[in-house]
Amino acid sequence: MSGSIAQGTSQTHGNTHILHLLVRLPRRMEDVWPAVATPEGLGAWCTAVDVLEPRLGGAVTLRELGSGRVTAWDVDRVAEYTVARGRIRFHLERDEGGGCALRFTHEFQGEGESEQNWRTRFERLIGRGEGAQALPGQEPSQPTEPAEPLPGQFT
Repeated sequence: MSGSIAQGTSQTHGNTHILHLLVRLPRRMEDVWPAVATPEGLGAWCTAVDVLEPRLGGAVTLRELGSGRVTAWDVDRVAEYTVARGRIRFHLERDEGGGCALRFTHEFQGEGESEQNWRTRFERLIGRGEGAQALPGQEPSQPTEPAEPLPGQFT
C-alpha cells in the first residue's frame, strides 16, 4: 500500500476559507502521530517548530505559520493548532489494510497557504513513510530476532 492525497475541497464563507485534504498513509495511526504532534515530526515535513506544549491550551509556534495555542488534543488521534495563519487540524483514523487516513483541515482568513503548498508538504510526509525510511519523529525500526536460529547459529 502506498500513500495518496485525495482531491481536496475548499469552501469560502465571507472572508473565511476552509481547505480539506484526505491523506492516506501506509502506516498505523500510532506510527504517524509523532509526525503531526512532535517538534521533530512536524519539522521534518511541514515547518520548523520553535515551541510545542503537547496538551490542550499549550503554546505552539510553527515557524512558517505563526504562534498560538493547541486548540484540540486527543493523543494518537487529533492535534489542532490555532496560530496566526489560521486553524490547522490533523485528524487520524484507522484505514483498511493497516494504514491510516489523515483528515486535514486548514481554516484561515484572507490570503493563506495554497492547496498546492499543503500537497507538497504531504508528499514529503508520504515519501518519508514509504520504504525503509522512518516517519518523522519516529525511531527507525530495529530488526527483530528470528524465531528459530539461522543455520550454523549457536543457541
